[in-house]
Amino acid sequence: MSVQRIAVIGAGTMGGGIAIAVLLSGLAVELVDRPEVRERAQARIERYLDGLLSRGRLGAGDKPELLDRLTWRSGVDALSGPEMVIEAVSEDPAVKGEVLAGLPRDFGGLVGTNTSSLSVSALSRFAPDPHRFLGLHFFNPAERMALVEVVPGALTSEETLSAAAAFVRAIGKEPITAPDGPGFIVNRVARPIYLEALRLVGEGGATVEAVDRLVEGMAFPLGPFRLMDLIGIDVNLAVSESVYRQLMDQPRLRPHPLQRRMVDMGRLGRKSKLGFYRYE
Repeated sequence: MSVQRIAVIGAGTMGGGIAIAVLLSGLAVELVDRPEVRERAQARIERYLDGLLSRGRLGAGDKPELLDRLTWRSGVDALSGPEMVIEAVSEDPAVKGEVLAGLPRDFGGLVGTNTSSLSVSALSRFAPDPHRFLGLHFFNPAERMALVEVVPGALTSEETLSAAAAFVRAIGKEPITAPDGPGFIVNRVARPIYLEALRLVGEGGATVEAVDRLVEGMAFPLGPFRLMDLIGIDVNLAVSESVYRQLMDQPRLRPHPLQRRMVDMGRLGRKSKLGFYRYE
C-alpha cells in the first residue's frame, strides 16, 4: 500500500509539525481542526516556511506551491479520501478515543495515533479496523526531528507496519519499530533523566540553570529543563503519569510535584512563554 494522500487530525504543536514535514516531502495534507486553532497553525506553518526561504532552503516560488497542497477541513466528514489519517490530538486516552471513534467505520486506509506513551493496543478498539491501526510517535518539533517510533498494536498487520514505515521514510524521517509498552523506547529511557533532574532541583541540590548547563556540557543538545519547556511541561507530566501508572506505580517513576505545580500555574514552557525559563 502506497500512501500519497494524508490527513492529520489536530493542528496543534504536533499536528502542525507533522503537516509541515508532509508538505516538505512533496505530498499533500488535509488538516482537521477548529477555526481558532487553524489561524494559529497557519501562521506557524507560514513562519517556518519563511525561515527556510530566508536561509535559502526554499526557492522564491516554493512557498505558494507548498501552501497550495495544504487543505483545511472542519471535520473528518469533509475529508477527500486520504490513504492515511494521523490523529494528533492531546495525550489523553479519552480524547484520542473519541476522535478515533468518530472516523467513518468504512474507512479503508491506515490510521496512526501520535502518542508518546499510551497503549496502542488499547486505543485500537476505537479505530475502524485494528489491523490497519498503529502508533506513530513523532518527536517535537516534528518538522525537524528525524526519529519516528512506529508502534504496532496487538492486531496491527505486517502490511500496515510496512506501509507506515515506508511513509515515514518518504517524508524524510527515520522509522524505528518500538514495542507497545509504557513509554515505548525513548520515553521509557528518558523518564528517569527528567525525574532525577526534578528531584535534584526540588530538593535544593542544584538550580535549573546549573543542571541544564552541566547536561549540555556532556554533548546533549538541550538540558532536561530546556527540553521540558520545548515539549510542553503539561505533555511531559502526562507522559510521566502514564508511564507511572502502566508500570504499576513504581516509586522511582513517580511524577514530581514540581511538574504538577508548574502546570497548575499555567507555566507550560515555550507555548505559554513561561516555563522553567521565560520566553519573549
